[in-house]
Formats: sequence, structure tokens, C-alpha cells
Amino acid sequence: MAETMAEFREKYDGAQSLLDKSVGVLVFPSIKKAGIGIGGEYGEGALLVNGSAVGYYSTAAASIGLQLGGQVRSQVLLFMEEGALNNFRNSDKWEVGVDGSVAIATIGAGGSIDTTNLDAPIIAFIFGNKGLMYNLSLEGSKISEIERN
Repeated sequence: MAETMAEFREKYDGAQSLLDKSVGVLVFPSIKKAGIGIGGEYGEGALLVNGSAVGYYSTAAASIGLQLGGQVRSQVLLFMEEGALNNFRNSDKWEVGVDGSVAIATIGAGGSIDTTNLDAPIIAFIFGNKGLMYNLSLEGSKISEIERN
């Protein structure tokens, strides 16, 4: 977890500023995805509030369609509003795009964060892609609580 957060801070200009403004951070250090027509992905991570882990979660998704390959990536979701964080924490299974809208941040030249989506209640950062996979989306990803501290 610490390595993923350090990489996020080092890699993207403005990351620390966003972290300072966020009310919660959901960190998935390693999400593995593979598919040939039918695909799936899975990863485990932690929800950090005020820098401490308050719960552990898994993310999983399945898909059918044009896809080929495999990849491993890291994912950080920043909860920018208390209401969005509370909705997430109070759900048994939370689905991206159904239970909460998530804006995927884009990274510009030199690692600067594109500010066009930064007014969203939840902002996702996907980085550290290893491997090759055609088809990248968070839609349909289900996040489930594993354990609460």
C-alpha cells in the first residue's frame, strides 16, 4: 500500500494536493486483468481515512466483448466528498457507474494531472500498467468489503 501511494505522489504533479483535499482514499496496489473475448479482473486493497486503513476491499469485474491480453495495474480512488465516502462505506457491494459515478483522471505531458474532471465526487487514477490489454474501463467493477477495522 505504502509503495503504491509513494509511486502515486512521485509520478503525478498535484497528487499530494488532491490527497490533502480528499476525505478518503481507496488503494488497490495490484489489479490483475486477463481476457480473450471473455475477461475478468481481481484485486485487493484498503480504504484509508486520515492516513489509516479503516477497511479492506476487493474489486472484481467480468466482461464479454472485444478484448485480448493481460495486464496488472494499480488503482487509486479519491473520495472528494464526505457523502460519496459514506455511500461507499455503507454499501455491501458497490458498483462503479451504478452506486457512484467515478471520473477517471487523465495525465498530461510531464505527469501533470488534467484538471477537467477534478470537480467529481470520486476521482480514479490508474497507473503502473504492466502488460498489454485492449479495453480499459472501470464500468461494472464491483467493490466489496473484506474486513473492517
